[in-house]
Amino acid sequence: MLMQTEPSAVSFCREVLPAVSRTFALNIPVLPRPLDTAVMVAYLLCRIADTLEDEVRGPACPVLLAELARLSTLPAGWEEDSRRFTQEAGRVLRKETPAAEARLLEGTSRVLEALAVHEAPVREHVASCVATMAKGMGKMGDKGRASGGGLGLESLEETLEYCYYVAGTVGEMLTRLFQWYSPAVAERAGRLESRAVAFGNALQLTNILKDVREDLERGSCWLPRTLLAEYGLTPEALLEPGNRNEAMKAHERMVAVAHRELRKAFEYTLALPREERGIRLFCLWPLFLAVMTLRKVYGNKAVLEPKPVKVSRRTVKWVLGSTKLLVAQDSALRAMFAALTSPLPA
Repeated sequence: MLMQTEPSAVSFCREVLPAVSRTFALNIPVLPRPLDTAVMVAYLLCRIADTLEDEVRGPACPVLLAELARLSTLPAGWEEDSRRFTQEAGRVLRKETPAAEARLLEGTSRVLEALAVHEAPVREHVASCVATMAKGMGKMGDKGRASGGGLGLESLEETLEYCYYVAGTVGEMLTRLFQWYSPAVAERAGRLESRAVAFGNALQLTNILKDVREDLERGSCWLPRTLLAEYGLTPEALLEPGNRNEAMKAHERMVAVAHRELRKAFEYTLALPREERGIRLFCLWPLFLAVMTLRKVYGNKAVLEPKPVKVSRRTVKWVLGSTKLLVAQDSALRAMFAALTSPLPA
């Protein structure tokens, strides 16, 4: 399924992946080949879009996102155009951009080169995802940042719409790639496709709740203003020490929404064929790590303090080991999921 690979391009992707995503560096290697390289390249292109959204301000951002979407189709002359793209992006990146993300962006042409060696269906699924994501980021990005309407998204519906563009689209793309690789997965398309968006949304909502302070310090907020207003809050006032109790009530409401999406994501994972152990593990690991993250942030005022709240390495090791043992045992996985999510708000 994988054509002759350009070793340096794929090697660059494998090298840069752990620096930009600890989670995907763990779970992509459990995928069977050539699905692993297809997902790796797809993820890195989405991460480049994410870097543009986070680190470029003003009118340059939607222009660069649109160009990335165009380049992902590998049009004639993409090699030269991608070099010009990275030069233009480099000029407008915030000086605070993490070094690993800046390096990935600089290597856009190498990621595209790694995409080019895959079969046409892979290239088409990836390009479709990047196009939808880029368009949505261009549409939603400024809404979450300080503007005429203030920080924050207007409603829960807008927050979920944002999650769809940045993560739900990835759930859809992964489902298509899984079907491309596995006839057994393709037979279950209906059950999977109806839950694919929730799989991505669940992980994104968990990140939003974990990173709420970091996002605010960067001038962004993806929480709904209407929900905050129910507790007499605005995004700008969310971190004020005197507002901790009310801020946590609003935060807990959003934990309940993330929990709801995680339940759908869990059903998505169990709909995958048990014989596709690698694909199942690929989904189980971030899903259960998201559960453990929600448990960590739920009711924890430290999530609004400067020090990041993270699950421990010991917890990560336990999740990986437990799910490896239970990967094909649906009843045991259900019991594990029910026990771990029982403290979370319904």
